[in-house]
Amino acid sequence: MAKSVSLVRNLSSKILTYLILGVTGILVLIPFLLAISGSVKTVDDVFTYPPRFLPYSATSIEIDGKEAPLFEIPMEDGSIGEFARVKQGVTVRQWVGIEDPAVKFLAPKEQLQDTGKTIELDGETVGVFSDAAGKSFANVGSAIVGAYQDASDPSAPLYYAPSADLKPVESVSAEIGNFGEVLALNGFDRSITNTVLVTILVVSGQLFTSILGGYAFARLRFKGRDSIFLVWLGSIMIPFVVVIIPLFQLMVGIDWVNNLGSLVLPFVFSAYGTFLMRQFFVTIPKELEEAALIDGASRWTILWKIFVPLSIPAIATLTTFAFLYAWNSFLWPLIVIDSGNQAASVLAPALSVLGGRGADSPNLILAGIILAIAAPIAVFIFAQRAFVENAQSSGLKG
Repeated sequence: MAKSVSLVRNLSSKILTYLILGVTGILVLIPFLLAISGSVKTVDDVFTYPPRFLPYSATSIEIDGKEAPLFEIPMEDGSIGEFARVKQGVTVRQWVGIEDPAVKFLAPKEQLQDTGKTIELDGETVGVFSDAAGKSFANVGSAIVGAYQDASDPSAPLYYAPSADLKPVESVSAEIGNFGEVLALNGFDRSITNTVLVTILVVSGQLFTSILGGYAFARLRFKGRDSIFLVWLGSIMIPFVVVIIPLFQLMVGIDWVNNLGSLVLPFVFSAYGTFLMRQFFVTIPKELEEAALIDGASRWTILWKIFVPLSIPAIATLTTFAFLYAWNSFLWPLIVIDSGNQAASVLAPALSVLGGRGADSPNLILAGIILAIAAPIAVFIFAQRAFVENAQSSGLKG
């Protein structure tokens, strides 16, 4: 009995755990899914209420070589017909049935025949017209509307109605062109190119200096090594805002303001990266290094032929962090690069500018966001897989 109760408790605990994790995962994914959906919507679809997850766009057909949007129009038999708008801004008359005032419609004056008679309607004298069937109608006003052609029967008379009163025929369709449009907007493509270049240089430089520094602090013996390492490690505790002013003054002194070099050089040295690589190098058995030295290998060869291949998990981790920092950097580029300098603009400030100028086009803003987060997500997934695989396969067997 006790065993059964314990089994039920364990099962209930697992179900509750997976349920909480599942709900949390869904809540985390919802903003990303909405951003992806909104990035391929039209402007009108983004502002549709109630909001819809799937992207919809208006359906159109070609009439006389031109695209005509389709609208849903209720028919007399209660069905819904699809009509193509062939004209806009058409001036028509408003008609009311004399025998049956409930009959109301819009049509050009030319479609009815003037009987020459008049009638008093709501205290006003209005003209009387008749249609082909001989029914009489009173002209009670005019309106500017659209003209619609029956998509299934082009020979049928045109239908006239205000476009705002009709529902467009829509179908699920992704506006992939939003991405091309946002790339051409305010030099956004140049910002992405600059960001890719800066990120590659920062990541490459940070890996190189961190590997060299980590190996020096882990394996080389020199006076004051531990003290220097503690000072270098302690620099992590200094907030970046403290060094912004002196760093900016340095960039001004070497004339690197509005230069991509100012986004690279200050960040190719990383105390965290050096610490990470040093801690990983310390775990590598000294016997491997000593055997290589006996075989005549130099320190440089030992580093790149033995230590680096065995340190892929740490390198993958450092690459991920360095990439995310360089790719998402906002404050420093905002300070050292003028907002109007598109030649040296990078992604994060460009997104901020896009958010201000494209307030009336949220679909383009979302498309820019998706372009901005696509690379970090891809790098994170790839680096995470490399980290797990190498962590399992790079162990040393004694």
